[in-house]
Amino acid sequence: MSESMIIAETSKGIVSPVTAELVSAAIALGTNPTVIVPCTDSSIADSAGYDGVAKTIAIKGDCFTNYDASSWASAIDAVMPSGSIVVAATPQSKDLAARIAAKRGLAVVQDVVKIDGKNLTSPVFSGKAMQTVSATGDFVISVRANIFQSASEGTANVSVIDQSGDVATAVQEIMERASARLDVSEANVIISGGRGMGSPDNFSHLERIADVLGAAVGASRAAVDTWDEIPHNMQVGQTGKTVNPNLYIAVGISGAIQHLAGMRSSKYIVAINKDADAPIFSHADYGIVSTWEETLPILEAALSSMMS
Repeated sequence: MSESMIIAETSKGIVSPVTAELVSAAIALGTNPTVIVPCTDSSIADSAGYDGVAKTIAIKGDCFTNYDASSWASAIDAVMPSGSIVVAATPQSKDLAARIAAKRGLAVVQDVVKIDGKNLTSPVFSGKAMQTVSATGDFVISVRANIFQSASEGTANVSVIDQSGDVATAVQEIMERASARLDVSEANVIISGGRGMGSPDNFSHLERIADVLGAAVGASRAAVDTWDEIPHNMQVGQTGKTVNPNLYIAVGISGAIQHLAGMRSSKYIVAINKDADAPIFSHADYGIVSTWEETLPILEAALSSMMS
């Protein structure tokens, strides 16, 4: 059986749940997976044990304090064993995987949504079509979240490789990227706002509903481009993050093709927009033609009652 290397997704010093999905994807490839955990504290790798994984490698280094593409790729490539590479389809991990693939001369398939042996299926043309390619030899894939079942937790057999001081960090201080709220790329429920929200201050209404549902808050590109207060890491769409939640609630979002490319595969889509002709309604399972001011208070009250 061939080998695969899973680069664990980490956030705020812990291994993210999506890593368990990557294990299932690696096993579906017919490979024997090893989990690679980039970290500054090797103890976090203790939680990266899964059924079907024989070994976990914690790569410890100062460069992993903040993400810098060049230093991360160099540090990981220097010590990671050979084999196919599996990462989550997040902007950071896709960037990292592509850089390592370039160093190792491996082919890359991004945003994989189905694995049948070595046949890999991924969306093309902004999600309008699907392509299936057959991989040979070692390769690199990024896998969308909420596609594969999470592997069961197991005991981690951890080896630690200390890279501290071996790789120069190109950027030592960057703006803190993580937020207290769940990231849209990992969430099962997402409520997103567009420019139709009228003001970034009005996103607080979305946040209250997100708190009730345990959801993430996203945004359209129009909202991100219009208001500095709405950060890019909230953006869902072709130039933002691709998501695949069980429930996607779009509020004040017209449904431009660039946004649909990032969320049209959601299991259920609910659209709230005062424009009955908005393109989003053509893709929604449920649509409410109304202003957000009228709808969100009623929705919040109903959800709070259901969840209590």
